[in-house]
Amino acid sequence: MKKTVGFCTLGCKVNAYESAYLEEQFKKEGYEIKDYHTSCDVYVINTCTVTNESDKKSRKMIRYCRKLNPEAIIIVMGCFAEANPTYLEGIDIRVGNTSKSKVLELLEEYQKTKEKQILPIQKEKTFFEDMFLTSFEGRTRAFVKIQDGCENFCTYCIIPYVRGKCRSKDFNTVLLEIQELVAKGYQEVVLTGIHTGHYGVDISHSFAELLEAICKIKGLVRLRISSIEITELNDDFLKVLKENPIIVDHLHIPLQAGCDKTLKQMGRKYDLAYFENKLKEIRAIRPNIAITTDVIVGFPNETIEDFETTLETVKRFGFMKVHVFPFSLRKGTAAEKLEGHLDEHTKKMRVRRLLALSDTLEQEYLNRFIGQDMDVLFETYKDGVSIGHTSNYMRVEVAEKVELHQIHTVKLEQLKDNHTLIGTIKNQCKVSEG
Repeated sequence: MKKTVGFCTLGCKVNAYESAYLEEQFKKEGYEIKDYHTSCDVYVINTCTVTNESDKKSRKMIRYCRKLNPEAIIIVMGCFAEANPTYLEGIDIRVGNTSKSKVLELLEEYQKTKEKQILPIQKEKTFFEDMFLTSFEGRTRAFVKIQDGCENFCTYCIIPYVRGKCRSKDFNTVLLEIQELVAKGYQEVVLTGIHTGHYGVDISHSFAELLEAICKIKGLVRLRISSIEITELNDDFLKVLKENPIIVDHLHIPLQAGCDKTLKQMGRKYDLAYFENKLKEIRAIRPNIAITTDVIVGFPNETIEDFETTLETVKRFGFMKVHVFPFSLRKGTAAEKLEGHLDEHTKKMRVRRLLALSDTLEQEYLNRFIGQDMDVLFETYKDGVSIGHTSNYMRVEVAEKVELHQIHTVKLEQLKDNHTLIGTIKNQCKVSEG
């Protein structure tokens, strides 16, 4: 009987990529991948620590897997393990963010000796832990991790402490990995990292050079960037954006606060004027581009006037959608020492107001495309409905079964529930020849 393994992945797209890599390695060793909600011989929990809530979820998942099968081997890795090195309850194998590719070796050692494998947390992270993915099971689009680490040290953020300094994947290895994925039929690739736009700071190639080279890969139809800082949208990047329609009509650019006072306290490296001017430059190149963002509300000393300014800024900047987070105090960060921390009720109320504005902005953006023909990459089919996304990441449904993992042209006809466009198929698109 095959041994079984269940993967639980919390947090970011980088974790999703790393888990997908390990799934591939476990399959090669003869393991059956099962839903982690079922009883498995091994559980791999790839954790997150970006907020206090993330820590709670990580601890809860360790207890949950142990309860599902008390005899299972529990492997915990990632950011929660880094931030909480003394937390070992229910854990058989523990690695941080530098040895995830060694999980199978550690598992084999544990099975031989029955001794816990608790790797020490390495404070200095000087190399990129190379992983090469040849498929992305169950996904229409493939993620490719090109970068790790962050050195921004925003005052609220613990990630630089648990992910370490910026490290980049070898330039040619990135290209080979994407070529392999495209050859397997993936038409859309998502570049991901902890600080993706900082790719190249430690090697002889820039992020713009990488994008330009990727766009030349034959058969790739769409190239998406998971997230990028406004300060990284330099002239070289904008030139590549202008000249390469393969890069999708969607950028996720974290704002974090809509008032200059709070941005300064957060340690962000721009002001509102800089951010707004960059948005104008981007929209001059791509008038219909969808720009989504992250905003933290309830940062220490945020007054009601500061919050109202943020609301006005978000509206003026015309984001397609806002991901809203209440400020979460993280021990060891500079923000921990600030005075003027807000109560939870105030933060929740502000989250609700900003989410309501986000819903309005999203509805306004989606309504602009009703009556237009758009190319949709279809991902799922359920209950007579095929679901996919456009280049600018609008969710689209059609009431018929279409070939999945392919791009079709859809006439958009109406907006449903303010978040989904309904349309009808016109024809299948031609695949790019690169």
